[in-house]
Amino acid sequence: MFDRPERPVLSPAALDEALALVASEMRRRAAGRSDEPVQRERSQGLIARLAGGGLPATGQPLGEVAADLVALLDQRARTDHPRFFAFIPSPVSPASWIGEALTAIANPHAGAWPQAEGPAAVEAALVRWFADAAGLPDTAGGLFVSGGSMANLTALVAARDAALGDDDRHLGAAYISSETHSSVAKALRIIGVAASRIRRAPVDADLRMDAGALAGMIAADRRAGLKPFAVVATAGSTNCGAIDPLHDIADVCAAERLWLHVDGAYGASIALCPEHRALLAGLERADSLSWDAHKWLFQTYGCGLVLVRDRARLFDSFSAGPDYLRDATPDDGATNFWDLGPELTRPARALKLWMTLRVMGLDAVAAAIGHGFRLAEAAEHALRATPDWVVATTAQCAIVTFRYAPEGLDDAAADAVTEAAARRILAEGYAAVGATRIGGRVALRICAIHPETTIADIEETVRRLDACARQELAALRP
Repeated sequence: MFDRPERPVLSPAALDEALALVASEMRRRAAGRSDEPVQRERSQGLIARLAGGGLPATGQPLGEVAADLVALLDQRARTDHPRFFAFIPSPVSPASWIGEALTAIANPHAGAWPQAEGPAAVEAALVRWFADAAGLPDTAGGLFVSGGSMANLTALVAARDAALGDDDRHLGAAYISSETHSSVAKALRIIGVAASRIRRAPVDADLRMDAGALAGMIAADRRAGLKPFAVVATAGSTNCGAIDPLHDIADVCAAERLWLHVDGAYGASIALCPEHRALLAGLERADSLSWDAHKWLFQTYGCGLVLVRDRARLFDSFSAGPDYLRDATPDDGATNFWDLGPELTRPARALKLWMTLRVMGLDAVAAAIGHGFRLAEAAEHALRATPDWVVATTAQCAIVTFRYAPEGLDDAAADAVTEAAARRILAEGYAAVGATRIGGRVALRICAIHPETTIADIEETVRRLDACARQELAALRP
């Protein structure tokens, strides 16, 4: 008979030491981030030593390893900094940290109700609540996923299966725009839509999908023998915050009997802000919707949500029911979440969001979202008041884009100076401002959704960007 292996057990003292370090780290990150640099210089030596040093044959003290982990976690972009304006920032509520930690301690398997009835009930309640917030009917359902990429993929599988059979899937065509998030085209390729059948509708001067041109493209593709099945509209583009004309696109989809998916990973949270909710008019007509809580609802990664107008569509696409899962069938007829999406083993992602919404309260959530709008408007105002800067797209959904364009400087040189100014202000550690392209030209982009960012932060960022641009221009013109 074999001896049972010794179970590794942490001593109470070692556990207390590690928990004290965790508490200290939480306090450090919760306090006074704005007076720290937005980016620290990376230590390649430290990274190589800690990450590439191999694994020990015998265990090391927990406190020592935890301290090494904290050191490694500092070797990263400070996406939670109040002056991190690049990409979509990640300001996180401490309530989300604690919710994540408590969930990890319990480690519930959130695939089926019988295995985690409490977490499943919370997820089901939040799915229903967010569906109501989006204006979807009682038939709506969904589940939490890792983020917008998986939400878009999950919804588009349901869209494909609702419209196309095995015999005509190779003819399926889907419609996006030049401003659609890259995860959508990736999802379409994953589900078997060839790149040539991922059709890009043009956008208008405000970078919103042109619904009239969309209708013409669909008609032409039908005449060519293709099978249009889905349109993906955007509610809050990553590039500039644009919201597609949802009602107009929904009209086209209704007339053509196409599935309307709305990528609201960034902008759907506006539905929780009464001051700006009208910007999402038409969202209630979507057949499916992606919504990221780790963007504008202040959650740790990853916390996304996919909603579908008819929950049965998800079940039709994803239910499996092998014999070895018979014991996990709910007695009350409830649907297991593993039958609504691609994951069988899945974490309880909804709990930290449920905790945050309860701790913050909906009024504070709405105020934080509205604050982002005002910050971007303040940035636009400061830019228009600063000579030689041009606003490329006006402030919308807490995003504004702009470029440096002094008189007499050709486009190529102006683009180079604009991009170099963003690199310089980041190197100085004051702010992270992303670069993108608008209308074929380099533009900088401020996405200001951190509740702790101030108008003074915005104005000083613009002032320093101007100084950086002038330094770069002087170097260009010695």
